[in-house]
Amino acid sequence: MSVLEKLTSAEAIDLENKYGAHNYHPLPVVLSRGEGVYVWDVEGKKYYDFLSAYSAVNQGHCHPKIVGAMMEQAQTLTLTSRAFYNDKLGVYEEYITKYFGFDKVLPMNTGAEAVETALKICRKWAYEKKGIDENQAQIIVCEGNFHGRTTTIISFSNDENARKNFGPYTAGFIKIPYDDIEALEKAITSSPNIAGFLVEPIQGEAGVYTPAADYLAKAKALCEANNVLFIADEVQTGIARTGSILAVCGNCTCEKACEKQSTYVAPDILILGKALSGGAYPVSAVLANDAIMNVIKPGQHGSTFGGNPIAAAVAIAALEVVNDENLSQNARRLGAIFREKIGAFVANSNIATLVRGKGLLNAIVINDTEESDTAWNICMKLAENGLLAKPTHGNIIRFAPPLVMNEEQLLDCISIIITTLKEFEK
Repeated sequence: MSVLEKLTSAEAIDLENKYGAHNYHPLPVVLSRGEGVYVWDVEGKKYYDFLSAYSAVNQGHCHPKIVGAMMEQAQTLTLTSRAFYNDKLGVYEEYITKYFGFDKVLPMNTGAEAVETALKICRKWAYEKKGIDENQAQIIVCEGNFHGRTTTIISFSNDENARKNFGPYTAGFIKIPYDDIEALEKAITSSPNIAGFLVEPIQGEAGVYTPAADYLAKAKALCEANNVLFIADEVQTGIARTGSILAVCGNCTCEKACEKQSTYVAPDILILGKALSGGAYPVSAVLANDAIMNVIKPGQHGSTFGGNPIAAAVAIAALEVVNDENLSQNARRLGAIFREKIGAFVANSNIATLVRGKGLLNAIVINDTEESDTAWNICMKLAENGLLAKPTHGNIIRFAPPLVMNEEQLLDCISIIITTLKEFEK
């Protein structure tokens, strides 16, 4: 088949099934174009995107400012590796560190890479600054976490599908229940070898579990009191998704992380990815202050593509869009409307039992077991009705549209969701 020939959906799916590893189970929709909150399949059908590439496309599909920055830089210099300096990286590093209030950034490409980087920094800090004996450091994580699928990360995952037959696993992690301060205190005080606490401010993949309002602040206080690093994985929740620039910013409506506001829980290490590039290019970052980041010396960590000129240009543009278009405030306002309208339906529904979330990261719990296919069938019907979403954990449907959505579009989507759910009322 010529690369110029237009594929049908069936042909494209058949090609992936034949030549690609079967490590995903997508909805049978083949997308070929995107703009703003919309995507189109190869046959030309238009859909609302309510997944946003797992929150990578917060700024909307193919945002002209982000794509423009990428194209301009791609025509000048794409990659030097870190064997040399380039004229874009330092500008980006200054921009992102001032934006999020840290001394240093270590640039990477993917979210999992950034998590791995944070774990390495935390361990090295523990040995060289805290005085823990080498190879004895332990990092506390939460049950139900999702930080990626590398060998180290799955070592502390509860997802047996991601773990089984991939051992032996990496040691050095203690799992505790999420949103349980007593469990965290017990774990932190159980040993002098605790180096860090790695946590998602909202557990997205687990089903958009939002902790108690004071959980993160209390967790940070416990970490500070015991000289333990508080590591926030904001790969999915960061960059305006939850109604503030970071989920650890609490109820702040500003467009930058700022220690002046009372609800901000300042991480010792901040992990970013996904929407850091607006979905245009793989960009991730780990931020920390000098006392932590300076433990990394030449040759101890790196990436051929980490900090490349295109990534630097794209990330600056992506963050500027968040500011220019007030995406945090829009996510906060529209998210409240979404939960109010869907909540009113759920109150009298027997197919949905709960809606939860923050900003425009929300989930509806379907009244069936995790092993059932009800949520999948609902998502298939949603696609039929012009809206794309995906189940997580069997009976939970996550809804996370691009943050450039307006109220008229959101109300149209709410109507589609409610109409579809009604078709499954028991």
